Amino acid sequence: MTSTKTLINLLKNPVSIKTKSQAKQLHAQIFKTLEPNSRFLISRLLFIYNNFNLVHDSLCLLDTLKTPAPPVAWKSIIRCCTQNGLLVESLTCFVRMIGSGVYPDHNVFPSVLKSCTLLVDFRFGESVHACIIRLGVDLDLYTNNALMNMYAQSQNMDMHIYDRFQGFGFNGGREASVHEVLDKIPERNGNVELSSGLAGCIEFIDKANSFTDKFEKRVVSAGHDADLDAVSDPLLSSSRGRQVDIHSDGRVNELKPLRSDSVRKVFEMMPVSDLVSWNTVIVGLARNGLYEEALNIVRQMGNVNLKPDSFTLSSVLPIFADYVDVIKGKEIHGYAIRHELDANVCIGSSLINMYAKCARVEDSHRLFCLLPVKDAISWNSIIAGCVQNGLFDEGLKFFRQMLIAKIKPRHVSFSSIMPACAHLTTLHLGKQLHGCIIRNGFDDNMFIASSLLDMYAKCGNIRLARCIFDKMDLHDIVSWTAVIMGNALHGNAHDAISLFEQMEKDGVKPNSVAFVAVLTACSHAGLIDKAWSYFNSMTKDYGIAPSFEHHAAVADLLGRAGKLEEAYEFISNMHAGPTENVWLTLLSACRVHKNVELAGKVAEKIFMIDPNNMGAYVILSNTYAAARRWKDAASLRVFMRNKGMKKTPACSWIEVKNKVYAFVAGDKSHPFYHRINEALKELLERIEQEGYVPDTKEVLHDVEEEQKKNLLYYHSERLAIVFGIICTPDGTTIRVIKNLRVCGDCHTAIKFISKIVQREIIVRDNSRFHHFKDGKCSCGDYW
Repeated sequence: MTSTKTLINLLKNPVSIKTKSQAKQLHAQIFKTLEPNSRFLISRLLFIYNNFNLVHDSLCLLDTLKTPAPPVAWKSIIRCCTQNGLLVESLTCFVRMIGSGVYPDHNVFPSVLKSCTLLVDFRFGESVHACIIRLGVDLDLYTNNALMNMYAQSQNMDMHIYDRFQGFGFNGGREASVHEVLDKIPERNGNVELSSGLAGCIEFIDKANSFTDKFEKRVVSAGHDADLDAVSDPLLSSSRGRQVDIHSDGRVNELKPLRSDSVRKVFEMMPVSDLVSWNTVIVGLARNGLYEEALNIVRQMGNVNLKPDSFTLSSVLPIFADYVDVIKGKEIHGYAIRHELDANVCIGSSLINMYAKCARVEDSHRLFCLLPVKDAISWNSIIAGCVQNGLFDEGLKFFRQMLIAKIKPRHVSFSSIMPACAHLTTLHLGKQLHGCIIRNGFDDNMFIASSLLDMYAKCGNIRLARCIFDKMDLHDIVSWTAVIMGNALHGNAHDAISLFEQMEKDGVKPNSVAFVAVLTACSHAGLIDKAWSYFNSMTKDYGIAPSFEHHAAVADLLGRAGKLEEAYEFISNMHAGPTENVWLTLLSACRVHKNVELAGKVAEKIFMIDPNNMGAYVILSNTYAAARRWKDAASLRVFMRNKGMKKTPACSWIEVKNKVYAFVAGDKSHPFYHRINEALKELLERIEQEGYVPDTKEVLHDVEEEQKKNLLYYHSERLAIVFGIICTPDGTTIRVIKNLRVCGDCHTAIKFISKIVQREIIVRDNSRFHHFKDGKCSCGDYW
């Protein structure tokens, strides 16, 4: 039998308890031998349980107390709950602690404020702040640091985050008695500020209980080493700290804007501040776009004999990345080298990101290679830097190297690399990444799902993109916009419009990009009245000023519909002045509708803006050729040649057996050329028997009729399609990408080919997707 003295010694020296099993054995012996309801014994046991993160056991033990637990017990369990991601339980214990007549000290509030921050409930945090002031703990260094961190996060919250939280949740399980606890709080009615603060606390806990599991899973997965920044960053956006109230029926109302100087006010009232305090102010200002103020704080650090550390520098570097100020960024880099901070992985990752955003990818690459230790953040930085600068193959190469280095990809890794697959239209690689996402358990991540959706849509598989969208539990504006634009580019205009209207019904406010997507859908279907309705609604109902992209979409719509003069007037009346890209849209329409006179006027407008615009010269030359003005076309080509301008050759790509093959018109260099040529001739004979007649008007060269036919027969997209047919099993979908617009004759020929070979053929040209099946195209011959 264990002696009483031995048990007491074990309790006084909890370090001697080495395992969870020993802790539970000690509890059992105390229960049998000593007074089980002793506040001292239970407090010591709570301390031991919390050291082993036995939260459930601690909560059960707490409930056995017949008298209020001492402050040290509450402190221990609140801290343990916060460290283990049981945030609602942490706040519930905080309320119960006050309800039992025990007031928290400075050791409790940092954990409580951290829970408020991770739960993204800053109204409750303000209530806690009021409690801190009332109890006179507002002079404590660590409490103030936690307060500043909370306010820094709150300033960066956007209203739509709360829309996302409807249906996200926590598994509290211990909130039933909270109202009873509130009734027992001493002096409850004697202090309005504390009463109001705790009422907000109760309101929050009641609402938290109605949430579902998903957000808790995100927070709890952070574990006891949870990094506030890492957990909260995906939930942050560009607005300035609006606070909202979530009603029990799911409605969300804005209450009031949080004061943007909350962090600074707390900082200025602190009697003592440390490096953490200064860094918190800096990061709070920087994340809210107050760059000059953040830099001023950095300068002031020198006045109090504090030197910036790695966290300071990594907080300041994004400022110069956003400013695209590589000179200032290099100064920080130099400071890091002089103070031997350049080997720090956080500094290195921030520098990689800064150089990449300043379009200095080579410097990012060099810096990455010099890092002695590369963690997931540094790998993600170099991958994102490559992709953001259009170096998609390089980004994929670094992603492969990261996997070889046994660095486990994070959700950010996949969000960064998916756009590379989308731009390269490598469907096979995209599917491999999708499999990797599922294996790593990220398939239910909203941001990754949106990237996957976008990738599949751009790689030609709109059905799978829609399937992913439909399986998402929650849709944000990014996922809505991706699926709307995907359907628009694939010719499913009515589906795109239906999705846009459903988005509005669901209470998701469309942004500028969403309107570009729905206007694009109207353009591809010729829905002029509908497009005007959306264009006017954008400003009238949502206060969004039309950008160049919106004007280009409307100009494209009018141009496709043949309303060229109306499009010209519309562009001419743009308030900000049209860019060459908007005029190019109309010039292309003039080429399609063979309006030579207007094409000349539009071309002049473009050359006034950019005298060396290659695209304008090519389109104008083709317009002359289509109108059989061979001399004008020839003279313009001579002019281009004398200026050293070279037309981009038409090129088509197809992915077969995990390899991408490229073709140009009349290409004889392919190793399978003879097989392709034979199959092409056979197909031509068969489609001619079905009624295909070559449209030689599409040939923009002054040559004989027979030669025109030969030129049409060997267009790059036809070569790619025939290659796909002879190299893949019957029934396989053929997917081809072309860098220029598909000509009318090829469009007709591919419809016949799809009918004869009984395959779906998907061709993506420079403006949209064409789905050819059973002799028809998804565009309805309107493109």
